[in-house]
Amino acid sequence: MGAVTRTPFIAGNWKMNLDHLQAVALVQKLHWTLRDAKHESGSVEVALFPPFTDLRPVQTLIDADKIPFALGAQDISTHDSGAYTGEVSGQFLAKLDVSYVIIGHSERREYHHEGDDIVAAKTQAALRHGLVPVICVGETAADLEEYGASAVPVKQLGIALEGLSADADIVVAYEPVWAIGSGQAATPEQAQEVAAALRAVIADALGVDAAARTRILYGGSVKSSNIASFLREPDVDGALVGGASLVADEFAAIIRFQKHVGV
Repeated sequence: MGAVTRTPFIAGNWKMNLDHLQAVALVQKLHWTLRDAKHESGSVEVALFPPFTDLRPVQTLIDADKIPFALGAQDISTHDSGAYTGEVSGQFLAKLDVSYVIIGHSERREYHHEGDDIVAAKTQAALRHGLVPVICVGETAADLEEYGASAVPVKQLGIALEGLSADADIVVAYEPVWAIGSGQAATPEQAQEVAAALRAVIADALGVDAAARTRILYGGSVKSSNIASFLREPDVDGALVGGASLVADEFAAIIRFQKHVGV
């Protein structure tokens, strides 16, 4: 697909954890930990995905202290405005300097019954407001047994990419549902196999240049002890981190994977 340099991307999905005071404290501690460790900002892009109620205080702190973290949201409405109680529009997120938005997370698919059509509509909504969608795809244990390693993620991504322009700025996150929160991650080889298949989907839908520049993340029981093994794979460009992103020292160690393991 051509040689390109893709900046590693480490995304912390806080899910429904931390009120706004706890959020500020975590961001400060994470920043101090990385600063004390002399982490070189720019070698890795870090994005934080707090709950909606935390976005404003986290954004204010990032701006005031010039902390080199991007801000992300955990969801987005398919609608821009109107009588949609409880939903949050992409235009509101953009005004808060949100850069990324998670779309199609397995928990949204399972608990809120969001199908591939909703994921595609939310992807379009994010791009409409200048946000980068982090499109999540993945299979359950039952899917894996019935269809094989990459069939379900490939189908999910193909639908999400329908109608996008070749210059669309996206991130893709492969999160095997059977690995999330289980403590049992996929192997790096498994992650690479699916990531390579997903990159081929992007090439078919958006072209080889888009495929070469798009970052593909792995998510599912990521921790500091295994992150480097995933990032050694040629098509794995970062991680979507859940529980470990709530612990400042552990998340800092994940961000610093290049130094503490020597990748």
